[in-house]
Amino acid sequence: MRYEVRMPRLGETVDEVVLLEWMVEVGDQVDEGAELALVETDKVETEVPSPVAGTVAELTVSEDAEVNTGDVICVIET
Repeated sequence: MRYEVRMPRLGETVDEVVLLEWMVEVGDQVDEGAELALVETDKVETEVPSPVAGTVAELTVSEDAEVNTGDVICVIET
């Protein structure tokens, strides 16, 4: 089953972040809670954890791209 990982809301007023770096590649096995990407808000850098365990099937956002809350950032095959 394909699971679309969406950018979570990181704060009450944060609706947009910059994806600084992917910490995984297509084909990588990830556990639930594993760090997928490093993102930056106007105040802090933080990691985006995986909501499910599985294999990374697709990275839908490139590094240095702006991402809105709710946007699909990657797909994990569970």
